[in-house]
Amino acid sequence: MSAVLFAIGAVSGTVLSFEMGLLWPGLMGTFGSVLGLPFVLEGLSFFVEAISLGIYLYGWGRMPPRRHLLMVVPMAIAGIVGTFCVISVNAWMNTPAGFRLVDGEVTDVDPWAAMFNPIAGLQFAHMWVAAYMLVGFTIAGVYAVGMLRGRRDAHHRLGFLIPFSFASVAAVVQPVIGHLLGGGLGDRQPAKLAAFELATTTESPSPLRIGGLLIDGEVHSALDIPVLGSLIAQNSFTAPVRGLDTISLPDQPTVNITHWAFQTMIGIGTLLALAVVVYWALRWWRKHDLLEHTWFLRFCAVNGPLAVIAVETGWIATEVGRQPWVIYDIMRTTEAAGNHSGLWWLLATTVVVYTSMTVGAALVLGSMAGRWRQGQQDLPSPYGPQSRLHDEDPARDAP
Repeated sequence: MSAVLFAIGAVSGTVLSFEMGLLWPGLMGTFGSVLGLPFVLEGLSFFVEAISLGIYLYGWGRMPPRRHLLMVVPMAIAGIVGTFCVISVNAWMNTPAGFRLVDGEVTDVDPWAAMFNPIAGLQFAHMWVAAYMLVGFTIAGVYAVGMLRGRRDAHHRLGFLIPFSFASVAAVVQPVIGHLLGGGLGDRQPAKLAAFELATTTESPSPLRIGGLLIDGEVHSALDIPVLGSLIAQNSFTAPVRGLDTISLPDQPTVNITHWAFQTMIGIGTLLALAVVVYWALRWWRKHDLLEHTWFLRFCAVNGPLAVIAVETGWIATEVGRQPWVIYDIMRTTEAAGNHSGLWWLLATTVVVYTSMTVGAALVLGSMAGRWRQGQQDLPSPYGPQSRLHDEDPARDAP
């Protein structure tokens, strides 16, 4: 399964690399010297990851067990480095650094300062932990569905608990990282914070505004919790959140989309964090296992899709909230994007390629699952515990 998913990622990642130059010529043409380093390192990381995975797969049963297992190490390191490089570019778009702009020309380029910009570390941590949440809850959800179908064996319980444990730690840590990342947002990107909080005017203290829509400059159907907005956004009981009325209309993002995307991410993240706290509290202190309850397994079955929604809405919040800038306060999106007539053909080709890969991956993974259900066994791990099925030797149980 890992090989299939990696193959899909390899093709999709290659397409995206070409699209940077095709879709954003204004960005790459002007700031390519600033962004070149993280993109190069990401490419090298990808090659190391691919080569290590190839050795791991084709070396199965052909290498000493310890050496075979150690091939996972460069895969993990390369994955982390590659992820950081990509996220650092996005963080740089939010907090540009490592260059000077003199009469429209980029000078004094420092690629390392650009890659390690002020929020690169926290934004990477936020996304990395989110990935553990998404994958952990998704895999746990698969086993939860199996348990709902009556498969309550030790295999399914272990298959649920391992990814759920990783996701639990991530779900509890994530709000802390998110809060740290949000600190100073009012100074870095006041328009984004105002859209997050649906702050039409500057208030001191600012309320936490839950729900609501901005229609004709007025907020409708929102629940205001006094003071909490200042406390969460500014770590103060009195510090104001700058209102949208202080920001010119052309420099404001699409407020309703940004606000609802942000609140959806926060709402789902809070729900998942509370759920895992309740689960482990009951398991450890009350010795009560919620896995015995159908309603909890059903909840776990939808945790994976909920985590996907949280990640996607988080990206919508940060990207739409940065608009109309592709590089905040330096280059507008309209200046960075390409406008040649072939873009629609490129879009159509990309849609066809990605749809084909999705269908192909689903068919291959479904076929693999079907063979497993029919009793065909995968290659045994050279260093893992061997499965011992009661039916592998029918004569053993004969009277």
